[in-house]
Amino acid sequence: MKHIFREGQNEKTLLLLHGTGGNEEDLLPLADMIDPEANILSVRGNVNENGMNRFFRRVAEGVFDEEDLIKRTKELNDFLDEKSQEYGFDRDQVYAVGYSNGANIAGSLLYHYQDTLKGAMLFHPMVPRRGIHLPNHSNLNVFIGAGKNDPICPASEAEELKTSLEKSGISVDLHWTNMGHQLTRDEVEAAKDWYLNL
Repeated sequence: MKHIFREGQNEKTLLLLHGTGGNEEDLLPLADMIDPEANILSVRGNVNENGMNRFFRRVAEGVFDEEDLIKRTKELNDFLDEKSQEYGFDRDQVYAVGYSNGANIAGSLLYHYQDTLKGAMLFHPMVPRRGIHLPNHSNLNVFIGAGKNDPICPASEAEELKTSLEKSGISVDLHWTNMGHQLTRDEVEAAKDWYLNL
């Protein structure tokens, strides 16, 4: 997977996962805001949808290709294992920072794998899958940034995701804005405060 790795000064690694049509450079400014001393592993989704980078295929707007989602989630999990060996970062100190499609693949990691993330900041995510039992995630924290007027990720999605993650033992902080699907500075500042208080 095409990516950027930047070594930091502390033991934490921020895994940056862009939204549809983005690339591995999109969320670098967020990492600098949230924890400028962390390692950065910023990944480009390797699914091409009409020229736009994504992390997994979808059947239609808001309808995921579940088979591809499962495959790509495993691919990302294996990639993290491999790169932690290559770059020497602590595999147990990875915090995902994902926006939209990137937040969904990060959420999918939590739905399918135990101990793959130490925490996650999910901006405008949806519920990755329904009807499956999540691994036990005690001592794990997740921040969800959501827009009350988001036409792509309705408020009900954020609420359902929060409930689902909490059932698996995750402590979830759901932060609302009155905005739509765009990522706002307010959300990032709230995520930073959350992260610094872990």
